[in-house]
Amino acid sequence: MAAFSGSVEHELRTQVSELLRRRYDQPVGPENILIKLPPPEVAADFTLVAFSLAQLLQQPLPQLAAALAEDLKANWPPLVSAEVVKGFINLTLSDAFWCDFLEQQRTNPTFGRSTDRKPRVLVEFCGPNTNKPLHLGHLRNIFIGYAVSELLQAVGHEVVRVNILNDRGVHICKSMLAYQKYGQHETPESSGIKGDFLVGEYYVRFEQELKKQMEALQAQGLSEEEARRQAPLQREVQQMLQAWEAGDPEVRGLWATMNNWVYQGFAQTYRKLGIRFDKEYFESDTYLKGKELVLQGLQKGIFYRKPDGSVWVDLSAEGLEHKLLLRADGTSVYITQDIATALERWNDFAPERMIYTVASEQDHHFKVLKAICRRLELPFAEGIHHLSYGLVELPTGRMKSREGTVVDADDLLEEMTATAARYSKEHGKATDLSEAEQQELFRSIGLAALKFFILKVHARKRMVFHPEESIDVHGFTGPFIQYTHARICSLLRKAGILPSQPVAVAPLHRSEREVLRLLYRYPATLLDAADQLEPAVLANYLYHLAKTYNQFYQELPVLQAATDAERTLRLHLSDGVRQVLASGLSLLGIPAPQRM
Repeated sequence: MAAFSGSVEHELRTQVSELLRRRYDQPVGPENILIKLPPPEVAADFTLVAFSLAQLLQQPLPQLAAALAEDLKANWPPLVSAEVVKGFINLTLSDAFWCDFLEQQRTNPTFGRSTDRKPRVLVEFCGPNTNKPLHLGHLRNIFIGYAVSELLQAVGHEVVRVNILNDRGVHICKSMLAYQKYGQHETPESSGIKGDFLVGEYYVRFEQELKKQMEALQAQGLSEEEARRQAPLQREVQQMLQAWEAGDPEVRGLWATMNNWVYQGFAQTYRKLGIRFDKEYFESDTYLKGKELVLQGLQKGIFYRKPDGSVWVDLSAEGLEHKLLLRADGTSVYITQDIATALERWNDFAPERMIYTVASEQDHHFKVLKAICRRLELPFAEGIHHLSYGLVELPTGRMKSREGTVVDADDLLEEMTATAARYSKEHGKATDLSEAEQQELFRSIGLAALKFFILKVHARKRMVFHPEESIDVHGFTGPFIQYTHARICSLLRKAGILPSQPVAVAPLHRSEREVLRLLYRYPATLLDAADQLEPAVLANYLYHLAKTYNQFYQELPVLQAATDAERTLRLHLSDGVRQVLASGLSLLGIPAPQRM
């Protein structure tokens, strides 16, 4: 049996480089040799691109491709055919090679994951305000940030997962002021309302009452902008913010109480989502530190002060604008706080990169942050990376927190579990499970539907979430991949103990070979997804693998295979797919149930 070396591409590039050197007496480095996966309609395992080689060596393309194909067949044992199609050489490897690959893959419990140690990376995700519950927009952020963290760790990075809580500012004071006026001392315990939901209700209440005041003022002839400025609630909330910044004990006490309600509520949601953070940072801890950094930059001449006392930076040399860093009254702005938070994280963990999972609306903000950190010559400046993603909407349109039209994360999770239960019962699924097992399965399916539907879309794209579409076990969905995993588990249970004998060399059917090709691509897929910081690469791969396996399952008998060798190979092939599906789903934060 031909030995599987671990990377066909690496071995093939080395072979081609040496063969070209021998034939043309010119060095062609392996990095100049392009190998691709052929499209599905091409019955080959790999494609060698000859165009660039002909240009590099200044040789006629047809002659070079034909000669290289012949040299490979004569000198590279795993190869059984090399077909020249215009500027491409389609390569087919031996059944012995693929059988050996399967044997090594099935005996490697960490297949796909890298053992190489790579630099530490910090990933920020979630980033909620403490004036409302987590909602659908937060979920896209959390799912992307969590999956990117898992992918980076899978390929060898040490990963630090952090959260930033926006726990101060006028938006927080809005909830506090409304609670002071209308709360009547209710608590999460007395009301039976989860803490973050309770605080969120007062945020909406503030906006509702402010709107009434503004409408009354506009009826007196004031413009909308002037009505907002003169509305009593708007003035009171600004006074509360000033009192908070002055350290007023009563205001600070209410702030701490209401924030703690929110933190407890967030913790419950995090547990439902199966996520964790290594450290949480609080905006209230860093806004003064940011002010100190700006004043230091001012002393060094990096920033400048305007006549009104405000502090700015001129970033026109970087193609950006003049940016405010401190207001005329000395208070900080978001960018000021972000500088301080980044420095604190560097001091805590010294990561090579700091990846910020934040919506694309903040693309400009992070360009400015990086430019300012460069000006300050901070050691982490070049490692700042904005993982930008598009907004997620519902079929009814964009959500608005202040109008109370958002879809809260907890409500959506409950709805997805209920949808999974309804779908499963309508289709006669999970009928052999106990009530408790069914409820756990429905929760698992609902979570998979939600996460996969969001993660399969490339992060930069805006998207619309369709709950019913996401749950279909026959569609491009997380439940479809879960169902494939459960189907394989059922097959293996029926087979009993997996054959102990190794995979023997046997003629491979086309559908077996297609599954093997995809299994082979798993390590490269993880590397690609981690390099791009793009979970959609893995999500789409898992769907393609599950779909291809199901085609194999429909075409070829497994338990009733014609020979013991075929039965053994197909059982091990099925188990290999099961392992990769379970591994890949776990990186996306999706459970892989054994029964459905």
